[in-house]
Amino acid sequence: MEQPQNGIGQRLRELRQKRGLNQQDLASADISVSYVSLIETGKRVPSEAVLRALAERVGCSVEYLQTGRDDAHVKDLELKIAFGDMAMRNGANGEALQSYSEALASAPFLSEGMIRRARIGQALAFEKLGRLEAAIQLLTQLYRDPGTVPGSAEWAQLAIALCRCYRDAGDYTLSVEIGEQAMRTLDGLGLDLTDDHVQLGSTLIGCYQARGDLTQARLVADRLINVADEAGSRVARGAVYWNAALVASSQGRTAEALALTERALLLMAETDNLRHQALLKIVYANLLMGTEAPDAVRIKTLLDDAHPAVLEVGTAAEQAWTEASLARFALLVDEPAEAIGHASRALGLVRNGDPAESARIRTLLAQAQLEAGDPEAAMTTLRAVIRQLGTATVTRHTAAVWRHVADLWKELGRETEAMEAYGRALADLGLPALPTVKAPITSSLG
Repeated sequence: MEQPQNGIGQRLRELRQKRGLNQQDLASADISVSYVSLIETGKRVPSEAVLRALAERVGCSVEYLQTGRDDAHVKDLELKIAFGDMAMRNGANGEALQSYSEALASAPFLSEGMIRRARIGQALAFEKLGRLEAAIQLLTQLYRDPGTVPGSAEWAQLAIALCRCYRDAGDYTLSVEIGEQAMRTLDGLGLDLTDDHVQLGSTLIGCYQARGDLTQARLVADRLINVADEAGSRVARGAVYWNAALVASSQGRTAEALALTERALLLMAETDNLRHQALLKIVYANLLMGTEAPDAVRIKTLLDDAHPAVLEVGTAAEQAWTEASLARFALLVDEPAEAIGHASRALGLVRNGDPAESARIRTLLAQAQLEAGDPEAAMTTLRAVIRQLGTATVTRHTAAVWRHVADLWKELGRETEAMEAYGRALADLGLPALPTVKAPITSSLG
């Protein structure tokens, strides 16, 4: 591992100043202040005994003063990064972030590869903690870094994470742009279809679906389904079927969505990816809640199985979605108090996320408040939903939220507010009201 060779004197001076010491603090009966000054300016080479004394005073090893390297310290830093990786796998995202940050504080001791590993870990920890702005900033720096090789596994990991973060932050345009550009890059390299290709495409499907571009989402899904079974791992193939199921559900093809989700579950069940297994169960439970005769027992089993795993290893956005799904189920089985608790917890997890998702969760909370016999609270929450929708990107999803808002206003007996919300739902679907005719239209035939 290469380290800067700036000389004993310069390293001594840098460490002394970093620790807030002056030259007098390094002096002793055997080492004068003037001798310290001569060492720092490179005019004297200290003996081993003097080096040991100086190293002790500035808190480093003799090896570091001599060479700029400290193998024991480097080993400790590498262990911190390894601990961060393990903590991330176990869902201890705060501990992981701390470990990566502590290692990066001593970045000059680390190789470039270890620094990149810690920075990627730090970015993913930010994402899991719901700190999406920090995650996006760091991921963007890494993705654009000249050292990031297009087509490499690391490059694909960064592209996928960036798409995901922008999507969860509600910036669907950028999430799609990054995904499309990355797919074009992979196609242009002429590489055989790999897991990275399949997983990137799967993420892009989800971004299209979130933006409401269902036609494009289905085109990509159909393309990947045709090749994923031959080229992808079980995780990659499962991800394709998973996102294809979401597209089918958005297009009202419920039976197809259920079949695709069941296929994805079978593939994921044969892997050790507990997070993906849990999230798929939440998808399946939500699809079942949308059927004509929902099986409450089966839905509850799926949610109960998935909930602990998502809390342990899911991102903040995934945890919020799970809590919202539990709120929806509580409303299905007439338990509004339970729904209020789950919806409130979900809102606490999406403070910095997609405003449309926050609005959707608030609408569930308003419904629960109304069913719990508190119409005033429900109206207050609905007004907060309307304010939040005003900051959200217009998609089919915001149209669905407006429709839910309208139905609740109608149930509250507020016809004017209900009609306005129904109009907003139609507008978000691209169906604005007809212009008012201010004068009679006449025509004559010659």
